[in-house]
Amino acid sequence: MSNATTRPGSPPAIISPATITLDVDLGNDKEAVIAALAQRLADDGRSDDVEALRGAAMAREAQSATGLPGGIAIPHCRSGAVSAASLGFARLAPKVDFGAPDGPADLVFLIAAPEGAGAEHMKLLSSLARALVKPDFVSALRTAERPDDVVALVDGVLNPAPKAAAAAPVQVEPETQAVGETPPEAAKNIVAVTACPTGIAHTYMAADALTAAGERAGVKVHVETQGSSGGSKLAADVIAGADAVIFATDVGVKERERFAGKPLVASGVKRAINEPDTMIADALRASLDPGAARVGGSAGAAAASATAPSGVGLGGQIRQALMTGVSYMIPFVAAGGLLIALGFLLGGYEIANTTLDASETLSDGAYIALHNSLWDLPSGGLMQYLGAVSFAVGAAAMSLAVPVLAGFISFAIADRPGIAPGFVAGLVSLAVGASFIGALIGGLVAGVACLWIARIPLPQWARGLQPVVIIPLFGSMIVGGLLYMVLGKPLAWLTEQMNSGLESMSGGSAIALGIVLGLMMCFDLGGPVNKTAYLFATAGIADIATAGPAQFQIMAAVMCAGMVPPLAMALASTVLRPKLFAEPERENGKAAWLLGASFISEGAIPFAAVDPFRVIPSMMAGGALAGALIMTFGVELRAPHGGVFVFFAMSSWPLFLVALTAGTVLSAALVVAAKQFRRSTEEIEAEANFEAVPA
Repeated sequence: MSNATTRPGSPPAIISPATITLDVDLGNDKEAVIAALAQRLADDGRSDDVEALRGAAMAREAQSATGLPGGIAIPHCRSGAVSAASLGFARLAPKVDFGAPDGPADLVFLIAAPEGAGAEHMKLLSSLARALVKPDFVSALRTAERPDDVVALVDGVLNPAPKAAAAAPVQVEPETQAVGETPPEAAKNIVAVTACPTGIAHTYMAADALTAAGERAGVKVHVETQGSSGGSKLAADVIAGADAVIFATDVGVKERERFAGKPLVASGVKRAINEPDTMIADALRASLDPGAARVGGSAGAAAASATAPSGVGLGGQIRQALMTGVSYMIPFVAAGGLLIALGFLLGGYEIANTTLDASETLSDGAYIALHNSLWDLPSGGLMQYLGAVSFAVGAAAMSLAVPVLAGFISFAIADRPGIAPGFVAGLVSLAVGASFIGALIGGLVAGVACLWIARIPLPQWARGLQPVVIIPLFGSMIVGGLLYMVLGKPLAWLTEQMNSGLESMSGGSAIALGIVLGLMMCFDLGGPVNKTAYLFATAGIADIATAGPAQFQIMAAVMCAGMVPPLAMALASTVLRPKLFAEPERENGKAAWLLGASFISEGAIPFAAVDPFRVIPSMMAGGALAGALIMTFGVELRAPHGGVFVFFAMSSWPLFLVALTAGTVLSAALVVAAKQFRRSTEEIEAEANFEAVPA
């Protein structure tokens, strides 16, 4: 039971002397500090599961570091392991690294909110986060002599007494003022949106940091916080009067179209905390630059336009657009490919020749012929009929993969007005034989064309037509014409050469490709490199007319390598050397067995996030071995996903298991050896705790 006091009528205290630790050594890394603070909360009756609370906080740490400039850290989480919103505080000696840009932290707040915490509790936690950007509050925490003093400081922030007048403006040093310095005649109104995945701390700290930076620069800043405690929504007239918009978010902005047409500066939420003056200065420059990035969409009479966030280079913008297209395409490929594989299981591989000639495209006439052919199958009974239906539906879904890829690449560049021209680019790519390469190029061309059209100044009466008629019409004309008349044949030739090269691979060249694909699949476990390798494989089997043994072998190599990391970490943490891993890792290892068997590479992320320099190289070695063996054995796979549950779609599942086992064992052995060679204090303690538990 907390012994902290509260003023009558105020919300219950969320911190007590029992949850505070001053000037102590809690360990040499952030997990040890978080574990100690979680234990403090449990000892004070605020949590009934220390391990679950620690695991939730560490999972949030894996998303992004919670260290802040000035020696502060605010690890935070939502968890069913806490009964009420609670705070743990530690003043550390020595400091511990929480990932802040300026070094380790000596002031650490563990902010724990229960699942479904009420708005009142969330407001209290956000008030604390906001106070941490105030130098006087931070200084007082460093000089507090007793836990009761810290409780009083926090209580003063959470339940402030009424004030007769507003506080004086924060004074800053001349060099700080210079960062966001703006001539008086350039004073502007800026609106901002801040949001982070958890919505507890960073959201509100960024809001206050931007507001304070605006005051220093003589700029009025209105901030909308899209966090857990709600927050007042910006009024339409405030947005309309803004000269620029700042999006400081790690998640999508809700109702983004409200800001359509405004000059935009965008970044992650932590940049607004670390560099608020710079972001205000960037927004001011954008407000004076006719060519600045702008928020896409349409609101009222605003013309539709969109660009990548300010501060992102050309290469980064292209990568973001391509990854957006891939992320939207993968569900079509996965669903279609698995349905096709199910059709093979039910009706046999000859079902493909019965239901769809390889030279046909899925035009309206082909769909009719395909439907009619389902009723004219040779005597095969109900199972063959169901297999034919499954294959037909899967082929229809797969036929959408190329248009979807191009459409959402264009969408990522030009927002919704770019979708139609992007889909047109994908369909034309199929028509001219350029397939996925044509979709990649066509989607980029469509997006850029739509962006260019959106910037053409039009009369007031025509602006409402721009996003729904003018941009789709002329964007489709431009990209379609370029693909048919200029780019189509060269891209089709390149596609044909690539397919011919894959089909001619044998021996060393095939093994080398398997090694490269295996390394890529295990490098970032679901990140851009992993997705690039996966796209390469699925693109090959998605084109039903051209897919052959080489494409099916590549798909098998990619899936086998992608299954290695979670299975290897499961083997290492639950079977080979569990005492080298902390309890949360051993629990993650149990779940990783199923994730790995299902071809979900992300199952190894909890291990890689904690110890990337030993885990990731070990996983890459096993993935490379698995990919090389698949290509050596010539195993073919006709399904784009599913892991062990699509053995029926493999040409030789026993050899697939041999390659998978070899890669898994190699990775597990390497990670165990690496951890044994250089063991941290935490691992030594974990081993001691493991051995102390009776068998």
